[in-house]
Amino acid sequence: MPPGIMTLAADAPELSAANTGFMLICSALVMLMTPALAFFYGGMVRVKSTLNMLMMSFISLGIVTILWVLYGFSMAFGSDIGSVVGWSSEYVGLSGIGVNELWDGYTIPVYVFAVFQLMFAVLTPALISGALADRVKFTSWALFITLWVTVVYFPVAHWVWGAGGWLFEMGVIDFAGGTAVHINAGAAALGVILVIGKRVGFKKDPMRPHSLPLVMLGAGLLWFGWFGFNAGSWLGNDDGVGAVMFVNTQVATAAAMLAWLGYEKIRHGSFTTLGAASGAVAGLVAITPAGGAVSPLGAIAVGAIAGVLCALAVGLKYRFGYDDSLDVVGVHLVGGIAGSLLVGFFATGGVQSDAKGLFYGGGLDQLGKQAVGVLAVLAYSLVVSAVLALLLDRTIGMRVPEDDEVSGIDQIEHAETAYDFSGAGGGTAPRTTASQDTTAAAKTKKVDA
Repeated sequence: MPPGIMTLAADAPELSAANTGFMLICSALVMLMTPALAFFYGGMVRVKSTLNMLMMSFISLGIVTILWVLYGFSMAFGSDIGSVVGWSSEYVGLSGIGVNELWDGYTIPVYVFAVFQLMFAVLTPALISGALADRVKFTSWALFITLWVTVVYFPVAHWVWGAGGWLFEMGVIDFAGGTAVHINAGAAALGVILVIGKRVGFKKDPMRPHSLPLVMLGAGLLWFGWFGFNAGSWLGNDDGVGAVMFVNTQVATAAAMLAWLGYEKIRHGSFTTLGAASGAVAGLVAITPAGGAVSPLGAIAVGAIAGVLCALAVGLKYRFGYDDSLDVVGVHLVGGIAGSLLVGFFATGGVQSDAKGLFYGGGLDQLGKQAVGVLAVLAYSLVVSAVLALLLDRTIGMRVPEDDEVSGIDQIEHAETAYDFSGAGGGTAPRTTASQDTTAAAKTKKVDA
């Protein structure tokens, strides 16, 4: 609040039932994105790793939820400490929050804001898991999530969205998580895979998706949930900005899917379902930071550019030799960078703020701010994530033994398999005389007919 300005009681925001209900629905949509991601990733791996891939996402729902209540919300959105992290004792355990206490400056309860942001915190480490498919101990992964959200996600969320956070105060635009979620997760994925190394058979054995229908189902659910992720990030629905973000989410996703498929057809000669799903996700990632700053025409440009760039980027792992199993770096890191930087070109100054991009007369100022945000989050997450992975690898070990990786991580880590083929007609069953007689009679009747 500026010095010398008083807010009268009559001017104070009042709880809005409409905005509260809207935000609770958006929170549920964002929660759905984590199981959707599990399906998306689960279909992309080989049969022997399906359950492990699903569990790597689902476990985040458990771990991060508890940490968020205990101290995560306080670290991310508590009172600023040095522009780096937050802390408020009343947020510890969510124990000092009144039932009707409103989030500062908004018409929704603190509890609603906390649960909405919780779903972002749950999803972000789950995104990392796709880069580590087939080869990571489940216990080590659970410990990595615990450490990573504590020392990376919670502070970075404060930088980007917390009052007093240094990127927030600088004026970096990140509507719903291009830096805090996607660049953060993509850089972390790169840091970890550089430590743990490649899968057995990388670039030698075929590692094709085992279920493209499951991939398409996951992508569709992600697209659906992303409307809550993006439109809900305005924390209300009073001035139309959330509606613009909703439209831009749809537009950019469509443009990215078409652009990816076009690139794929020119480069490889086919339109693939995996390309359609991956292109859609690339568009969703890129519009996440930019959608509240650009027009629908700008959203088409953001989506199309991201679709082509991400399609190009997924092949870099073969050129440079890093094993990003399910293209987390190629889609989330590259897509997050593209969307964040394109704000500096396509921001109209007429939606979420008056900041204008280069193409709308704003010069290079906003682009410079966006670049600082991108580089800061990328460098911090990459380095700290690599250090955490190295620490775990040197102590309890990050990878399963090579024999276990080859035979299948599902059976070793979870004592289960995704599909049971024993009752699928592969065996023989003894038949009684009665059944033989019935079969013979049926054949006779068919011949007579």
